[in-house]
Parts: sequence; C-alpha cells; structure tokens
Amino acid sequence: MQPILITDIPLELDTSKLAERLHVERDGADMANLRRMCQEALALGKPKALYGLAYIDSKDEGGVVVDSVTLTSRVLRVNLDKVHRVFPYLATGGVELEEWTNSQQDILQRYWADAIAEVALRCAMRALEAQIEERFQPGKTSSMSPGSLRDWPMEQQSPLFSILGDTRSLVGVQLTDSLLMVPRKSVSGLRFPTETGYANCQLCPREGCPGRSAAYDSTLWQNRYGR
Repeated sequence: MQPILITDIPLELDTSKLAERLHVERDGADMANLRRMCQEALALGKPKALYGLAYIDSKDEGGVVVDSVTLTSRVLRVNLDKVHRVFPYLATGGVELEEWTNSQQDILQRYWADAIAEVALRCAMRALEAQIEERFQPGKTSSMSPGSLRDWPMEQQSPLFSILGDTRSLVGVQLTDSLLMVPRKSVSGLRFPTETGYANCQLCPREGCPGRSAAYDSTLWQNRYGR
C-alpha cells in the first residue's frame, strides 16, 4: 500500500464548548486557565493522519487478506463480502499534544489537556474522512478498529500496522508491547464502502458508554454474522 499523509490539519478549538463539556464556569477563575491552555494547544498541536488504498486479495470464513496481510475477524469478513478495496487508516492528535498533556503538573489541567488532545484527534479523523471521500468517492462508508470488538481483538493491531507501514516515522505513532498506541489519542482501522451501514456499537452490549454512536442490536450477530 502506498501511504498518503495528511499533515496540514488545522486544530479547531471552541473554548465555549470545551468549557461546557468540562464543567468550567465561563465567569469563573478556571476559565482564564482553560483559555490559556487552548492557546498553548493551538500553537503546539499538529494532528496528523495516514491512509491508503488497498485491495482485498482473498477471503475465507474467518477473515480476509489485504495487501498480502491476513486480518482475522468474522465480522470484518462479512462486512467486506461485496467489497474489493478498503482504506487502512491511522489518525492521531499528535506527539506534540501528548507530550504537552504529560507535562501538566496540575491534575485538573492534565484532564483538560487530555480533552483538548481528544478534539485534535477528532479533527484528524474529519480530515481523513473528507480526503478519502474527495479523492476516491467511495460513497457511504463504515469503519472497524482492532480492539473494538472481541471478534477483532487488539492483537490484530500488528497486522494492520504492517499494512500501514512505518507509522512512527510517518506520523509519530507506535505500538507498545501491549499493542496500545502512543500517542494515546490515536485511532487505527479499516474504512470500507457499505450499502447497509455498520457501527461497532451495534454489536457491543456495554451500558453507559460515552462513546456510543449506535444502539446495541442483540439480534445482529446471529442474523448477519452467525455461521
């Protein structure tokens, strides 16, 4: 796969929305510190993304081979049943904001910095999705990320990263021995065209998840992915 880099991603921070999310009173003493931290982040932040066009070499009951790399997941295999090309990707809030967050001595301000870095990651994801749409016009797409489902566990980060290439030199992201990404505000996965629509949350029964984007469907596994 030929990697495509996106490095000119603007960090867009809405201080008012951040204050509301972080429960910072707009007229309180903490607001000045939050504004200061936003200015620091704007000066330092460099969200980045990496993706590419890859083709599916083969499929079997338990997974697919993408760019000569085997990815093992029944859900992924079914989702890619009528798909011939995919977009492996990696997006990150950036090493710069990771180091800045870790440098915060105050616990509350470190929490704020973490939230700002999360915004940077979302900026990177929006830029990534927009560029895939503009360059390749895949139509409606969905994505899957290793570790988001038991069917596609964290161990699958290794083969995915082998498709992505030298991620450390390209965008500053590396895998730890426990297969976590550093910087922490990073996300990897496969984006793919879909006619039916798909979200990992549909297969996840976890209650009270703040990141839920779709309702849990208790019948979906058996109806679509069961053998």
